[in-house]
Amino acid sequence: MQHNKYLFTSESVSEGHPDKVCDRISDMVVDSYLAQDPVSRVACETLTTTNKVVLAGETRGPKINKEDLISRVRDCIKDIGYDQEGFSWKTANIETFLHEQSSDIAMGVDSKDNKDEGAGDQGIMFGYACKETEDLMPAPIHYSHKILRLMANDRKNGNLKGIEPDSKSQVTMLYENEKPVKVTSVVISTQHSKDLNQEKVRELIIPYIKKSIPNNLLTDLSSEEIYINPTGQFIIGGPDGDTGLTGRKIIVDTYGGAAPHGGGAFSGKDPTKVDRSAAYASRYLAKNIVAAGISEKCLIQLAYAIGVSKPLSIFIKLANGDEEKVQKVKKIIEENFNLSPRGIREMLKLNNPIYEITSAYGHFGRKPTNKGEFSWEKTDKIDIFKL
Repeated sequence: MQHNKYLFTSESVSEGHPDKVCDRISDMVVDSYLAQDPVSRVACETLTTTNKVVLAGETRGPKINKEDLISRVRDCIKDIGYDQEGFSWKTANIETFLHEQSSDIAMGVDSKDNKDEGAGDQGIMFGYACKETEDLMPAPIHYSHKILRLMANDRKNGNLKGIEPDSKSQVTMLYENEKPVKVTSVVISTQHSKDLNQEKVRELIIPYIKKSIPNNLLTDLSSEEIYINPTGQFIIGGPDGDTGLTGRKIIVDTYGGAAPHGGGAFSGKDPTKVDRSAAYASRYLAKNIVAAGISEKCLIQLAYAIGVSKPLSIFIKLANGDEEKVQKVKKIIEENFNLSPRGIREMLKLNNPIYEITSAYGHFGRKPTNKGEFSWEKTDKIDIFKL
């Protein structure tokens, strides 16, 4: 049921959030293997707590020296900005329990004889795009990410002194006739040094709201609806304040709750895992469909079975509910896109070390780079979708 007026909220967390520290480390491991062997298999989970990091999971590929991997973990923590008493890149105790991938899983995924390789697991993946922002992302998650990304950039280059790495944001917007028309509240909680009081924290953080969100969406936002560290001081943060785990911020990673989620996390997984690659492919399709002007919104679902190469189903939902148009779009997809695990990897060039950068501020709505990062954000298939 559609409503003419409603409020919708999305949140983001910074790269210093404990779960995001874990995502960063897990994706660093994926990149480390793919850089040496593009057909490596990796499933890496990370746990962080007070001055402790634990890596566990399965790999198949090059032999990477354990001490070298631990050194790279320290580099991740250092780049995020943690050199605190309770969590420091210099002193954290780091253990790794990565081991060889199960031969049973490998047998189902590998290609042999005339059999194409199958999906690494069963699952459902969703892709979504809409015309609410230039990047064809839902507005609340887009602005939530942007606030924290700008804060982190300034913190790292020395222009935001006293603010520490662990932060969260939340943006609520009023929608009228399915379009976001104004921001009604903003919440930002950020870790800070002992010598900053809450008045100073607020003074430092407020400008990032105005830098991130267009003025026309802020005209009715009162200062009472801007909540900065609403619980008071936030000095102890990061993995010292809360234990972190890989894959616990899947809604932050995708569409902020504006679209369904299949449940599978991305970070720490090589691209044979359709949890990751098929979610990227479905976003790629949805974004190109919307960019082609077919619909204001597009939702796509792909479903896979372990060991089976083709998707079991392709579901498409357009904003206008035009069933004839849906069938035309589905026919275009089936005739022009190979959505097997291998087909997706080749189409988006996923067998490359491109994942560490995806671990914070969303996997979608980002700018494709000349290194191959965020290839699924390209709108290079618009002509195919011209009806």
